Amino acid sequence: MVTRRAHLVGSLPGASELDAMKLAMSRLGPSLATLPDGETGERRNWIISMVEALRHHPDLELVKEGDWSDYDRVPRFRVRPGHRLYGASLDLGIDRAAFAARSIFLALRAEHEQPGLRFQVGIPGDIDLSMFTFGPVGPVRYRRPFGEALATTMHDISALYGDDVVYQIEIPAEVVVLTRAPARLRPVLAGRLGRQVAALAQGAPPGARFGLHLCLGDMNHKAFGHLADAELLVQLTNAIVAAWPSGRPLDFVHLPLAEADNPPSADPAFHRPLAGLRLGPEVRVIAGFAHEEQDLAVQRRIRDVIEDAVGRPVDVSHSCGLGRRTVAQADAALARLADLLD
Repeated sequence: MVTRRAHLVGSLPGASELDAMKLAMSRLGPSLATLPDGETGERRNWIISMVEALRHHPDLELVKEGDWSDYDRVPRFRVRPGHRLYGASLDLGIDRAAFAARSIFLALRAEHEQPGLRFQVGIPGDIDLSMFTFGPVGPVRYRRPFGEALATTMHDISALYGDDVVYQIEIPAEVVVLTRAPARLRPVLAGRLGRQVAALAQGAPPGARFGLHLCLGDMNHKAFGHLADAELLVQLTNAIVAAWPSGRPLDFVHLPLAEADNPPSADPAFHRPLAGLRLGPEVRVIAGFAHEEQDLAVQRRIRDVIEDAVGRPVDVSHSCGLGRRTVAQADAALARLADLLD
């Protein structure tokens, strides 16, 4: 008997975390292994609120204005002359959100009688944070402070949640960089990026559980990167897994097989490279292909093609979070997830 699960990447529309989490549980509760808090309000746009908060950081100054209306219209910062940036001075707000959601999570888990359900916390990559803050030079010069801040965040959250939390590392910058690299350079670049992503997990406390969310971007529900096929997703995933630290279980890998508002390819050749994934049976493969604007019968055929390539049933998700949708659109997207589990 095939058992598939649904996965929510993170953001959901809602007036509050309570509304978002109740929506998720009412639509998909029994099929969820993890539950995010919905990243509502200013957090619906992934790291934008974190970067915007840096306008008030005493060690940084704005050098280019941006309104986030497009990928080319983002603000840029630099470290003030004579100053240094330290991880201890970066307050990303991730821990506060996790602390605030704990009572809601526990109440919903008890109400729905799902003792195995874990709370999902999105952890943006340190490469991504430094790149969106400082531009292309960011990962070279300032990745370390963001990595330190994220490590502190994970230690603090684990101290409260214990084994009830799963950290989802979210890495659009790494994927997009690979989409733009020459094909001959991708294996080497994937290896380097994979080691850096794995190093972020090393900063978490021993025993911390993880998932990976490979991403093509979803700003204003538009993708930043585009795939010819799934090959580079496989290259990056395998590189991360090869460097993954011991003592930090990797529970799942989420692969973006659709591109924001663009539905997934129905061509089997696009998905065929997934046969090259080198994952142990304990790592869930989450196929991010669900798209409510594509015919359901086509979506089910795509699911079957993906499973044939992977060699086992996959869990089902969208390519990214749903926070950039209206409540009605998100409700339709959740209904599509439910339809694809059968």
